[in-house]
Amino acid sequence: IAYGLIPRAHRGIVAVNELPDLAERIQVAMLNVMEERDIQVRGYTLRLPLDVLVVASANPEDYTNRGRIITPLKDRFGAEIRTHYPLELDAEVGVINQEAHLAAEVPDYLLQILARFARSLRESNSIDQRSGVSARFAIAGAETVAASARHRAAVLGEQDPVARVVDLGTVIDVLRGKLEFESGEEGREQAVLEHLLRRATAETAQRLLGGIDVGPIVTAIEHGSPVTTGARVSARDVLAALPEVPAVAEIQRRLDAQSDGQRAAAIELALEALYLAKRIDKVSDDGETVYG
Repeated sequence: IAYGLIPRAHRGIVAVNELPDLAERIQVAMLNVMEERDIQVRGYTLRLPLDVLVVASANPEDYTNRGRIITPLKDRFGAEIRTHYPLELDAEVGVINQEAHLAAEVPDYLLQILARFARSLRESNSIDQRSGVSARFAIAGAETVAASARHRAAVLGEQDPVARVVDLGTVIDVLRGKLEFESGEEGREQAVLEHLLRRATAETAQRLLGGIDVGPIVTAIEHGSPVTTGARVSARDVLAALPEVPAVAEIQRRLDAQSDGQRAAAIELALEALYLAKRIDKVSDDGETVYG
């Protein structure tokens, strides 16, 4: 006689994924197992004592409308664990570092920007809060940014690709489909995402580069030393265009930038922060961005 999967797991653990998808009549069959700790075989006056631990998962939002967990079965579970988004920024960055498969180096400050971006989306009134923004969004964002850097390196012949601020724009284009906006935001999705990404970038730069005297950089750029970067500009070309002022070295030191790619990425973060603070201008066209 085949008693079924749960009796076979005697002295073991039974894991049921998406429990609400089980038909209610099947859920009813689990009531005896979880209360009397036995199973009755139809047609036989036989009872098998069971020693099992039942662990089940369920999505907090039912996207399929296929069913629910019946109330008597809910009552028989000894504990309910509700998952949540990472509470701290460092925890979110840690999840990205742990789960993302990166095709190129992504500096830690870019991961912080992506983590702050995801957290801002969760708090935004423009996003459907029932659907939310999962940790997978930031993970996929890091992988997208790394892929953009890898693509640039392949085109330009760079050996050690490093992601830069210019690569963050690909996140909006690629991952917008992961988000569910409120109905009143139709047509404004791009603007909402760009605004929140700029805010995350500015906040990260302020926390990491605050206190550095960037006045000489602003002065040099305003007096005819624009810096060109972009998806088609190599790290060496970015570094060659930089003015020779102490603040440049201080920025690179603060962000622990060693290689050409890391140094170019660090300076690009500072330039973007200056633009967001309205201290310099920025013009983007045909794969190039000019700060000046």
